Amino acid sequence: MTDNRVFLYDSTLRDGQQTQGVDFTAGDKIAISRQLDRLGFDYIEGGWPGANPADDNFFSQLPELQTARFTAFGMTRRPKRAAADDAGLRALLATNTPGICLVGKTWDFHVKVALRTTEEENLAMIADSIALCVAEGREAIFDAEHFFDGYKANPDFALSCLKTALNAGARWAVLCDTNGGTLPDEISDIVSVVTAKLPGNQLGIHCHNDTGNAVANSLAAVRAGVRQVQGTLNGLGERCGNANLISVMPSLMLRMGYETGVSEENLKQLVTTSNLVDERLNRNPDRHAPFVGANAFAHKGGLHVSAVQKDPRSYEHVPPETVGNQRKILVSDQAGRANVLVRLAELGIEVANDAPEINKLVDEVKQREHLGYAYDGAAASFEMLARRMLGQWHDHFSLQSYRVTDERRSTTDGSIETLSEVTMKVTVDGILHMTVAEGNGPVNALDNALRKALLPAYPQLVDMQLVDYKVRIMETSAGTAAVTRVMVESSDQSGHRWSTVGASGNVIEASYQALFDAVNYKLFLATHAA
Repeated sequence: MTDNRVFLYDSTLRDGQQTQGVDFTAGDKIAISRQLDRLGFDYIEGGWPGANPADDNFFSQLPELQTARFTAFGMTRRPKRAAADDAGLRALLATNTPGICLVGKTWDFHVKVALRTTEEENLAMIADSIALCVAEGREAIFDAEHFFDGYKANPDFALSCLKTALNAGARWAVLCDTNGGTLPDEISDIVSVVTAKLPGNQLGIHCHNDTGNAVANSLAAVRAGVRQVQGTLNGLGERCGNANLISVMPSLMLRMGYETGVSEENLKQLVTTSNLVDERLNRNPDRHAPFVGANAFAHKGGLHVSAVQKDPRSYEHVPPETVGNQRKILVSDQAGRANVLVRLAELGIEVANDAPEINKLVDEVKQREHLGYAYDGAAASFEMLARRMLGQWHDHFSLQSYRVTDERRSTTDGSIETLSEVTMKVTVDGILHMTVAEGNGPVNALDNALRKALLPAYPQLVDMQLVDYKVRIMETSAGTAAVTRVMVESSDQSGHRWSTVGASGNVIEASYQALFDAVNYKLFLATHAA
């Protein structure tokens, strides 16, 4: 082991569980654990045995790991009680985890007020608890709760808690910024003092994000000498969360030159790992998340795109593929020829750089965005627009008319129900079809009527579904007369996902435009794949 090696300790399964609205099942924990193990993490904290049935269920079926070591979390013995007789410690030792992490007090204020005991007894609680775990053949880790607050109040006592844990056999003593109130310069100064007195390769850092500095604080602590970093995936945790290991890990490896248990090849799974957690929680991934967000390497301004083409390092701090992401060139009213040309190349559309259609396309995009459209988040609609202007597109159907009716009525039991109905005339292969369909709201009724008309000719639409629908009012000062933008995201069983846009003063018409593009693009994909 070199001094350049940093150990990664994930506490998502415990700290992340404390996030409001997060409730991991045992299956969730198993899936996340296996992914962390595939990446090459050193430690995975499974939870607090006895705290809840989900944790107990998980500890009873821990998956086998190839690289990482599971730890169980608990606390030091209670005051004036033998460690061997402490119920909490017995529950920890009853698990079959190779590691045990014990949280203990290091702030003299908490010792007196919360524990109502003496500093001497607190040190004995730490020593006895750590020694018992080591005697049972477990790797012991001491979490120094509120260490930085304790150090500021009484540095000698806070340091004595760390020394006691290490002398009792702890592999790691972890400095915790429990309320997230310490700033990077304070972290750096305090950790530098601590690492001058205690070996840095036995010290760790655990930061909460209450000032938005958890990642910066963690990196500052490593720079000052600690060699273990604790945190959670996607920064989950109570209040404002914990240090986001999805940002910490590549920062250590790609920006600071440290080694971790994660190889450069496995680091390419970073996007997959972040998305796995969001999928398990049924959340939409943060598109602007550093390193892994869909827009983390998205370029919109024309000058930026020109610079990226010449030298990606000018606007990309790391190559996107190193973390499993990819560069995106967005097309919008801020776009120039460079954006459009790069985007067309990505789509496989061949066109000469000096083709007059390029300037026409740039002008058309800017004009349409002035009317309410937005193409930076609707790549499918942009591709259709570009191909249409280049003579490379044909619509698979044409709309003659539609009529939408909404009925609101009282039922016999006194409740209110609403019903939307659409009558639509659509031409397919020169044949006029008229369909009538109902739906849960006008947009769903439009979708149902359109599918009803198209499915006989295009059975490949059967696996298409709308997965997201967003409405935005463009000019709020215009009130109900304002232009409305509708964004629709669709998917199919082949794994394709595409976004389309519509804009109109009529929300139903804007919805139909986005729906029209979505269905046409699905048919284009089916034809293109064939």
